[in-house]
Formats: sequence, structure tokens, C-alpha cells
Amino acid sequence: MGNYDPKALFKLGYGLYVVTSHDGVRDNGLIVNTVMQVTDAPSRVAVAINKRNYSHDVIKNSGILNVNCLSTEAPFKVFEVFGFQSGRDVDKFADCTPQRTANGLVMLPRYINAVLSLTVEQYVDLGSHGMFICALTDAQVVSDAESMTYAYYHANVKPKPAPAKKKGYVCKICGYVYEGDPLPEDFICPWCKHGAADFEELK
Repeated sequence: MGNYDPKALFKLGYGLYVVTSHDGVRDNGLIVNTVMQVTDAPSRVAVAINKRNYSHDVIKNSGILNVNCLSTEAPFKVFEVFGFQSGRDVDKFADCTPQRTANGLVMLPRYINAVLSLTVEQYVDLGSHGMFICALTDAQVVSDAESMTYAYYHANVKPKPAPAKKKGYVCKICGYVYEGDPLPEDFICPWCKHGAADFEELK
């Protein structure tokens, strides 16, 4: 049996997209990283969506979707709106005035470099996900900005966790820092030889 290191999958190149749809009442959209062109004559695009996502059922019922190709200009707010909440519970377009493509679906007004309009031709059940094999009905280049990749998102867009604050004490005489808590009562500064009374807690 061969070796299996799941981190090897992180080396696959992924783009990041907002896939938009309409449930008959309101617009919806979600972040997707599994979009790829699979043929070119005619052009077909595959889009995989987790079955737990509301958009999966919406697209399965409607048979149409738009793929908004995010650019590196997209701020973290885009990912908060489309990636961290469900269209079952919120109107993701409540705070913006979206544009529309010829199929009537939303096209993001900012932070994209292209939009693809797709019609579902085939559905493939992949267990946790459903894959929509789609015909390309319309395509527009919006800007020359670079495409957002999964790697770029993690390196430059996703907020970094705040570094853990170190516990410790600093000598008021010479600036020596003792890392740890509590400071031993009999501690002597190795630099200036002053005792614990001359230390204060790091702020």
C-alpha cells in the first residue's frame, strides 16, 4: 500500500469563485474552489458543490448558474459574505446593487475579472458533493486583474491569527525579560543582578 499524505492535495492549483444562482425569490451566491473547463468543442465547465450548501439544491432545481471569477482585489469581506453564512438564512446581496447577465442571474459588480454563464447539462453524484457539467452560454472579461487563487487567499487575504501574547516580566533597571509566569520571588536578574522587586509584568 502506498503512502498517503493529505497535504499533497494542497499542491493542486485552485481558483476561487463566487457561484451565483436564484431560488425563485431571491439571489444567492457562495464561494467555490472547484471550477474547471473540461472540454473546448463545445466548451463545457464542471462545477462541484457540497450538497450541504443551499446553492447545490437551488442550481439542481433551476439548471442555471454564473461563475464570477474573483480577482486578487477581492477583500476578506467578500469571503465573509459568500463563504461564512448560508443563503437559507440571509440575503447575501442585501447590501449591494448587483448587475445581471443575459440569463438574469447576478454578476458581482466588483472584485471579479470575468463571469461565465452556464446551463447544466448533466449532474454527477459524487457522495458529499454534486458535480454540475455545464454548457457555456455567455462569457465576459471584466478586468485584467490577476485571478484569486486559493494559495493567494491564504497568504494575502485571510486574516492571520493574532500571535499568542507571551507571559513574562521585564527588569525596570536593565530591560531583561523573564519569560514565564509567575516570576520566582527569589529571582535575580542575570544582567544587572537586581531582584524580583525590580521587575514588572509585561503589558
